[in-house]
Amino acid sequence: MKIVFAGSPAYAVPALEALHKKFGISAVITQPDKPVGRKAVMTPTAVKTKATELGLPVYEFVKIRDCVEELKSLDADILITCAYGQILSEEVLESFPAGVWNLHASLLPEFRGASPIQSAICAGKSHTGVTVMRTEISLDTGGILLVKRCEIGDKTYGELQDALSLLSAEAAVEAVGLLNDGNTQLLIQDEAKATYCKKIQKNDAKINFGGSADDICRLIRAMNPQPVAFCEHNGSALNIFSAEISEADGEIGTVICADKRGFTVKCGTGAILVTEVQPAAGKRMRAGDFVNGRKIKAGDRLD
Repeated sequence: MKIVFAGSPAYAVPALEALHKKFGISAVITQPDKPVGRKAVMTPTAVKTKATELGLPVYEFVKIRDCVEELKSLDADILITCAYGQILSEEVLESFPAGVWNLHASLLPEFRGASPIQSAICAGKSHTGVTVMRTEISLDTGGILLVKRCEIGDKTYGELQDALSLLSAEAAVEAVGLLNDGNTQLLIQDEAKATYCKKIQKNDAKINFGGSADDICRLIRAMNPQPVAFCEHNGSALNIFSAEISEADGEIGTVICADKRGFTVKCGTGAILVTEVQPAAGKRMRAGDFVNGRKIKAGDRLD
C-alpha cells in the first residue's frame, strides 16, 4: 500500500516516523514555511524538518484543495493525516482509493474540533485518547476504525499532548496494518453523544476566581504551556502555570495567605494554592520566590 502522510506540528512527528519505519512513506504534505519570532524568520514545520531528515519528498500546498492534480499524480492508495491544519475537499478525499484517515486526539464523538486535548482536561474527564476515523467533509464525523485510550490524571496540556502524540504513532501503525489486511469494519459515531470544541484563544485562559477551585486548577493545567492561564494583579497580567486545591476563607479573588509555598487565593468554591507564576515582562518562577520578592502579599486582589 502506497502511503502519503499529512501533518505539520511536532505532535505529528512520531506518527510520521513510526509509519515510515514500518511501511514506508512515499510523500509528505505539510503547511508552508511561516515567519516565526520577532525577526519573522521563515521556519519549516516540524514535520517538514523530519521528512527532510528521512529523505522524503515534501509538498507544501498553500491550499491543498487547489492541488488535486498533484495529489493524483502521487498515485498513492491512502492518506494519513495528523494535525495537518487544512480542510480537505471532496476532490482531495477522492484522490486516495483506500481513503483518507485522520488521527484525532479525542475519544470521538466527544470533542470534535480544534482543541480536544485542552477541552478534555477542562471538562474534568478521567480519560481521553486517539481515534482513527475515516475523513468525511463534515467535521470529525467519519466512521471509527480504532480507538486508543489514555488516562489524563493531573497532566498538563503539554504533558498530555506528548502522551497522545506517542499514542497517535501506535494508532497509525495499527490502523494501516488493519487496512492492509482488508479489515475496514467501522463503528458509526453516535451523534447524540457528540460534543464540539473551538480553537483556544488567549482570552479563554483568563481565570475567573468566582468559579470552583477544581475548575480553575483544570483550566491552569489545560493552558500550560500555552496560551497560559492568567489573571490581573496590580493592573498587570500575571501568568499562572501551576496550582493545587487548598482551603481558605475570605473574599473571592483575594490572596488569603502568602508564604514560601506560594500564595492562596479564595475562589467561588474552595481555594487554590498557586505554586508557579510569571509576572508581566518577567521570568517564570516559583510562586514562593514571587512572594519573597514582595511582589504579592496577603490582602492583594486578583482579577
